[in-house]
Amino acid sequence: MNDMKKLIECVPNFSEGRNLEVINQITREVEKVAGVTLLDVDPGMATNRTVVTFVGEPEAVVEAAFQAIKMAASLIDMRMHKGEHPRMGATDVCPLIPVSGVTMEETAEWAVKLAEKVGNLLNIPVYLYEHAQKDKKRSNLSVIRAGEYEGFKEKIAQVEWKPDFGPAVWNEKSGATVIGARDFLIAYNINLNTKSVRLANSIAFDVREAGRVKRIGHPVLGEVALDEQGEPIRVPGKLVECKAIGWYIEEYGIAQISMNLTNYKITSMHVAFDAVCESAQQRGIRVTGSELVGMIPLEAMLQAGKYFLEKQGRSLGVDDAELIHIAVKSLGLDALAPFSPEEKIIEYKLSKGDKYKLLINKSIQDFAFETASESPAPGGGSIAAYCGVLGAALGTMVANLSASKRGWEEKLAFHSSQAEKGQWFLSKLLRAVDEDTYSFNQIMEAFALPKNSEEEKVKRIEAIENATRYACEVPFSVMQTSLDSLDLIEAMVENGNPNSITDAGVGALCIRTAIQGAFLNVKINASSLKDKDFAKDLVEKGNLIMAEATYRVNQIIQNVEQQIGS
Repeated sequence: MNDMKKLIECVPNFSEGRNLEVINQITREVEKVAGVTLLDVDPGMATNRTVVTFVGEPEAVVEAAFQAIKMAASLIDMRMHKGEHPRMGATDVCPLIPVSGVTMEETAEWAVKLAEKVGNLLNIPVYLYEHAQKDKKRSNLSVIRAGEYEGFKEKIAQVEWKPDFGPAVWNEKSGATVIGARDFLIAYNINLNTKSVRLANSIAFDVREAGRVKRIGHPVLGEVALDEQGEPIRVPGKLVECKAIGWYIEEYGIAQISMNLTNYKITSMHVAFDAVCESAQQRGIRVTGSELVGMIPLEAMLQAGKYFLEKQGRSLGVDDAELIHIAVKSLGLDALAPFSPEEKIIEYKLSKGDKYKLLINKSIQDFAFETASESPAPGGGSIAAYCGVLGAALGTMVANLSASKRGWEEKLAFHSSQAEKGQWFLSKLLRAVDEDTYSFNQIMEAFALPKNSEEEKVKRIEAIENATRYACEVPFSVMQTSLDSLDLIEAMVENGNPNSITDAGVGALCIRTAIQGAFLNVKINASSLKDKDFAKDLVEKGNLIMAEATYRVNQIIQNVEQQIGS
């Protein structure tokens, strides 16, 4: 984990969702900070609240968050604020979320630093929550925010509600702020074909972890049931790690279930959607779609796509774009506004301009023309990787055709799992198409380094050696991945749709070409290495892969020819 770039995400919620000039002034403060990428700005008219998402290295993120909170405090007057969403300050809540290379404990430490700075320098009462709060009695956001802005003047005067940082005096203009560290939270609203907030809340109480207060007799008007200590007895809801309320959104003319899924790996978006559908149907209400507020991890979208494909009895071995399309349509994420994966999925937003997608994003015609040009890259290494891509794609195609073959329903799970493996091989080899060209360019850049002094000469030699080693490792990885993908081809020749057996055979031939072509690149680059032991070991391993691949592909082709009667 230590070799990964340290990245923290910050998702502050500002109590302004209608005045775009105010929102823009706040987000411009984020954009001014070097090392921070602004990912998303999601204003809500009815909630009068904007969710901002940005990511970067911890120190830069803390600085950007501080400047944004400072600007919000100067522009937003909470005495004038009205909105559907619970709130207690101009910057209502500001969570930090670990993304990569940083632990939750470290993220919590950064949250404390931010809270201390906001409290001391801006004179705003600040409360810590979730992993940043040591006192678990006041670590829950909803508990801290209870009473909202209107009730906090009295609340802050209570000893038990003294702020963690900042003055224990009510800031009438800016309110109070909650800062903490938490796991990734999906803010998710589900649309209903009703305007009734009462019915929406009833559904929310069915599904949220906190459930509802138990009543004696009538479920709404009945007397509250108490335990032995005189506390209200609660009936838990269906979903853990789920907070939910019902509200009416005038902008859309509908009621919604507004949800915070605090751990999507435990309660996912699609499971929450189906749970709301079930409770709504019991009340004669129909779910008409849903809405994602802010951003979402790719994994959560892919999980949803696979969930709905499985419900339809279809193979799960499709590409990410298809899984996302299924998820969007099944959840109705585009019911209120267009859903753009490039803007709403974190990994896609961060990967814009990815150096490993310069070739694979081209059309096959442009890719061919680029290869044929006088430029030395892409060359044989990228083409070898792409041959592996085509081989894995053909094997995956046969698996998907087999999964959908009528009369083979009992084999669906097997063929679906094979197709999923094929998609993994395909994706890894696709990345290698650009990675091989990138490795070649690294060598060229190393050779172009200055060599005017002894120190420069030493650095140049070291850079050339490292780049050449990398240029060996990339095609070697293509060899290994392509060899592994032969498992899929063999399974499809033996147990796949017989009408597509020649497709599997062609896939095997593509994979053999990929391995042999990649090995040529391993050998020529290894010959330039100064580390002869590493070079010798790599070539010896390559010879073993080449021998195994040649034998297995020959066996596959013999099997294919026997089955087609050659």
